Amino acid sequence: MPHMSRQEAPAEPVEPIIPAEADPAVKVPLAIEDWLAVILLATLAIITFLNVLVRYFTDQSFAWTEEISVFLLIVLTMAGGSVAFVRNHHIRIEILADSGSPRRQRIMALIANGCVLAFFVLLTVLSVKLVLDEYMYEETSPAIGVPTWWYSIWLPVMAAAISLRTLGTLRRIARGPQGETQR
Repeated sequence: MPHMSRQEAPAEPVEPIIPAEADPAVKVPLAIEDWLAVILLATLAIITFLNVLVRYFTDQSFAWTEEISVFLLIVLTMAGGSVAFVRNHHIRIEILADSGSPRRQRIMALIANGCVLAFFVLLTVLSVKLVLDEYMYEETSPAIGVPTWWYSIWLPVMAAAISLRTLGTLRRIARGPQGETQR
């Protein structure tokens, strides 16, 4: 077994700019999205379970359950996405995002979060147009017959929330680690 000198010792891994384990200090508590996700998932499970029971015992199903389930899944996905970006749990290529010098990691994080911000700002704007169209043309849902904008209004709201959360993440990354002076 060859002897390794101190100079040949492997370098310690560099910590990522945003640690995935700890929640960052945010102005609006992440518990809002956490509890929203819990409530939505519980509601979705109850609705689905009731529909299964009704089908089993009556060979009928509630027509409205699919419509409500799709709506709940969309809002649930957006709430989960919001906290995923803040907690740095979103999908990314870790070999690119977490390797290299801290400066390189910061640049990669700024680029990635900038792209996310651009996407969700665009999604907010386009989904507002969708909601306005559904409102103006008085579209109704097929199963229940309620205005479809009642469902669609949550897409721009949640996309705007993700945009704001991502903007906060960008600000934290740009400021750098606590206690380090910016050059």
